[in-house]
Amino acid sequence: MKNETQTIEFKQSWRDDFLKEICGFANAQGGLLVVGVDDGGKAVGVANAKKLMEDIPNKIASLLGIVADVNLVQREGVDVIEVRVAPSPVPVLY
Repeated sequence: MKNETQTIEFKQSWRDDFLKEICGFANAQGGLLVVGVDDGGKAVGVANAKKLMEDIPNKIASLLGIVADVNLVQREGVDVIEVRVAPSPVPVLY
C-alpha cells in the first residue's frame, strides 16, 4: 500500500477519536482512513471487523452528521476497513 499523505491515513485499530480526522477530511478535500494498516503501509488486519462495519458508519452519521463510504476489503490476506470521506459542502463539526 502507498504511504500516508494529506488525504490517506493508516490506523492499526479503530478508536473513536479518529472521528476528528474524518471530520478534518470532510472539511478539506476529502480523504481515506484505512483501519488495520500500520504506519508503514503493511496490512495487519482488524479483529472485530463485523462489529466495526456496523459501529463506524453509525458513529460517523450520529456524531458528525455525514455519510462516509465504509468498506471491508482484503489486503495481504487480512481484513481491513476503508473509510472514504467526501468533501462536505457545509462545515462539519466534531
